[in-house]
Amino acid sequence: MTAESRAQRAAEADALCARAFSDAAAPDAGVALVAVGGYGREELAPFSDLDVVLVLDDSVEPGEWAGQLWYPLWDSGQSIDHSVRSISQMLEQADADLRVMLGLLDLRHLAGDPNLTLRLRTSVLAAWRRDARRRLPELRELVGSRTRRQGELAHAAVPDIKESSGGLRDATVMRALVASWLVDVPHRELETARQGLLDVRDALQEVAGRATDRITPEYWPDIASSLGLEGAVGAQQHARALGRRMTHISRLTWRRAESARRRAAGATGPRRPDLRPVAPGVAISNDEVVLDKGARPQDDAVLLLRAAAVASERDLVLAPPTAARLARMSPALADPWPAEARDLLVRMLAGPGLLGVWETLDETGALARLLPEWDEVRLLPHASVVHRFTVDRHLVETCLAAAGLIRRVARPDVLMVAALLHDIGKGRTGDHSEAGEPIARRIAARLGFDDHETELIGRLVRSHLLLPETATTRDPDDPETVRLVVDRVRDHEELDLLAALTEADARATSEKAWTSWRAGLIEALVARSAAAMSDPAVAEPEPHSISVDPVEARLIGAGGSVIRVTSTRDGSIIHVLSADRTGLLAEAAAMLAVAGLSVRSARGWPQNVSVGREDIAAGASEWIVGETGLDAAVLRQRFEAITGGRIDIGARLAAPAHSRLEPSVVVRPEASQTATVLEVRADDRPGLIYTVAHALAGCDISVRSAHVATLGPQAVDVFYVHEAADGAGVLGPGRAEDAVRAVREALVVGEVREVR
Repeated sequence: MTAESRAQRAAEADALCARAFSDAAAPDAGVALVAVGGYGREELAPFSDLDVVLVLDDSVEPGEWAGQLWYPLWDSGQSIDHSVRSISQMLEQADADLRVMLGLLDLRHLAGDPNLTLRLRTSVLAAWRRDARRRLPELRELVGSRTRRQGELAHAAVPDIKESSGGLRDATVMRALVASWLVDVPHRELETARQGLLDVRDALQEVAGRATDRITPEYWPDIASSLGLEGAVGAQQHARALGRRMTHISRLTWRRAESARRRAAGATGPRRPDLRPVAPGVAISNDEVVLDKGARPQDDAVLLLRAAAVASERDLVLAPPTAARLARMSPALADPWPAEARDLLVRMLAGPGLLGVWETLDETGALARLLPEWDEVRLLPHASVVHRFTVDRHLVETCLAAAGLIRRVARPDVLMVAALLHDIGKGRTGDHSEAGEPIARRIAARLGFDDHETELIGRLVRSHLLLPETATTRDPDDPETVRLVVDRVRDHEELDLLAALTEADARATSEKAWTSWRAGLIEALVARSAAAMSDPAVAEPEPHSISVDPVEARLIGAGGSVIRVTSTRDGSIIHVLSADRTGLLAEAAAMLAVAGLSVRSARGWPQNVSVGREDIAAGASEWIVGETGLDAAVLRQRFEAITGGRIDIGARLAAPAHSRLEPSVVVRPEASQTATVLEVRADDRPGLIYTVAHALAGCDISVRSAHVATLGPQAVDVFYVHEAADGAGVLGPGRAEDAVRAVREALVVGEVREVR
């Protein structure tokens, strides 16, 4: 898979097109056959289309010969994308459609009148250079919308080698920007990355046996074999590294193009060299951070960080030649770092321009001098599909999110370094939080943090999942939930830092990782933990209760039910009240599952309802779901149909015939002293909460609350349960075993019986 093989495919296609043109007996003048797009660049992949245009002088009309031209091409078995256009039509289309213009910039003569091809090419280039400055915003939006649709090649779970940001489309755009004469690019780096991506695409199409640009997971091993790389991970890292390099070149080129456009718009006189000193040894030139005239990199170990901090804080480009020169010439930093170096690192991490600066440091080799441990996480895929970025990019995105939270904490410097290092243990055996703690401690000590600060950074890395895991999988009303946090976190300073790190980590993961629901759970847990730190005898939470009016009370007393829906910013809260009975929570769960609602958490409690002078025992439950716009009346009808046996739950909520994962049901005795806690791990599917709650109801065991989390295809649900007769308390050993057995059997058998 080399440039030579692509050129050979193009040469064979050229010969085919030339013969077809000759056999069609086209006129000698005023007619030309040209290749455009990838064929024009002589970059045919194994299954590429031949993009060809029959171009006519405006004075020439296509005759019968024009139709005859395509038959030999069709008969050859090649996939042909062809059209017939006059020169005027070509130029009009290029003016109207930017994508047509980009394709024509690479047009190449195949057959016919070469002067016509030359005239067309000259006219296209002249039009592009004349209008490029005006069309830059349109081109920028075209690139941006493609990125939003396809993601980044370096990070997407299923990257598109052509359309993803950092793919071959970006290389075409870079060539177009160069052709505009507005900006230049690092040609050698661009061409190396482009040819590497073309090699990957060739290997992909050979492996797939068809025209495709999307690399699905099953293709990686064979791509690795084709390219001589080590396994699927090696192939991924190779392709993603090329994509990241292309993205870096693209970002740099766009910054320079837009800077040039602004300067041209504001120019009022002769251009003069622009070199403005802003820090010792550091200057700004044309919106890029460079070295000042008097800079002596060989005598200043901190100059690299100083330049990087200026670029990040001012959201400017750190000129790659400057970074490369500093990486090559600067002396090594002392161990531990001087205070100035540590301060500059934190300033860089907190700057709005961090992403571009960090990429420049990485691409030029400067990052290896500052943080050699980074190599272990570079382009490392996350195991969880929830993450939208590779580990290294996620760490940088976490810093960007943490920068907006530094006013909430007493030690912004500790927060920023913990954000940078919280996943530094990924890729190693065992729990990444435990593996990352000693690495983070070593790095913090090398950066010059004192013993207390180093300890704090290490603890934050070790505990960075504590709050989200506890808040989403434990009952917030159980005293043990707060105690779990208080026992792991030393003081208010650490708790505040951990809360900020948790939010930054979630925001950097994906939009779904930081919803208002999740944020509310964590905020409440942090508040109660802070109160418990101040006063260990902090009051127990108020018991749950829902106000009921007389009409609703009489309805419940008559055996009916009340359902209320309250919309939130990113979901709904559903309250269900009915006459108390074992299995009530299971019935409510069945209602929500049949409605196709995604349950985030649930809790149930007994509640007395006054009907006249009589109190009757009712059961209440609160469900938090991810959907909005729900109709309480429709839900109530469905609930009553379930309780009345008019809906066949077995047919509606049957489990898949074959489970992908062996279900796991275990007791977590450390999680509560007031209830038995069951942790259930199984395939994520509709009706899972109902299946568990229904199995427990069959053992006369009630569910006090349920807490739902989904990790890829696996659901991790935690149920707080107690004896139905007592309404509280921990199950005895035998009863706990009964509960585990009943739930496991229900999950393994996968049968959902109808509620009666």
